[in-house]
Amino acid sequence: MITAVDTNVLLDVLIPNARFAERSQQKLDEALEQGALVIGEVVYAELASQFPSTDELNRFLSDTRIRLLPSSPEALQAAARAWKRYTRRRKKGLQCPRCGIRRTVRCPRCDEDIPVRQHILSDFLVGAHALIQADRLLTRDLGFYRSYFPDLVIVSP
Repeated sequence: MITAVDTNVLLDVLIPNARFAERSQQKLDEALEQGALVIGEVVYAELASQFPSTDELNRFLSDTRIRLLPSSPEALQAAARAWKRYTRRRKKGLQCPRCGIRRTVRCPRCDEDIPVRQHILSDFLVGAHALIQADRLLTRDLGFYRSYFPDLVIVSP
């Protein structure tokens, strides 16, 4: 069983007193018992911003037995297709990453909707990487990944 891990779960473990730290660590441990843990380039880059050096990041990945697995062309194409669907059907407002409910934000001065781009291409790269190159994704962004990658098996802390 290969589990792709999203940045938010790893940050839960890295940031002191994070709200989901214990549950995220438990899910990481369970996933490791069941097989391999992998991340793609996007998660690697997002994690790199939290470490003072590349050596320390690579040591963390080695210590946690998380392997960098580069995205295949098939995964990149899947990300592009999902991104295209998103940009076509994107609605105004914010979407809860957990349950998917939407809310609009209006300017209190002129009462115009404030446009928000909640997801960026990197989110789609993470989902497609997990869909194509792993058996499941460990993430807290349930609503988003269920919406755009319905065939993706999701594990959440």
